[in-house]
Amino acid sequence: MTYTFRPRGVCSQEMRVEIDEQGTILDLQVYGGCSGNLQGISALVKGMPAQEAVDRLRGIRCGFKDTSCPDQLARNLEKLLAQEKG
Repeated sequence: MTYTFRPRGVCSQEMRVEIDEQGTILDLQVYGGCSGNLQGISALVKGMPAQEAVDRLRGIRCGFKDTSCPDQLARNLEKLLAQEKG
């Protein structure tokens, strides 16, 4: 299933993540933000369990911001995983 969300407090404007029934990330597309970095993050998380991506990316900061694009991805994946459990 593909989920779309709008990150907050970062340069990217929209993230679309496709996750299969086992919770594995099949695809990630990020619109806006630092193109090269976000393409790299997208390539790295493909094939990764969503929970592992949360564990690895949660809490990463961008400069003086309290969050980052990877952190926003982690926060939103965390919400999706919680919804699936509950």
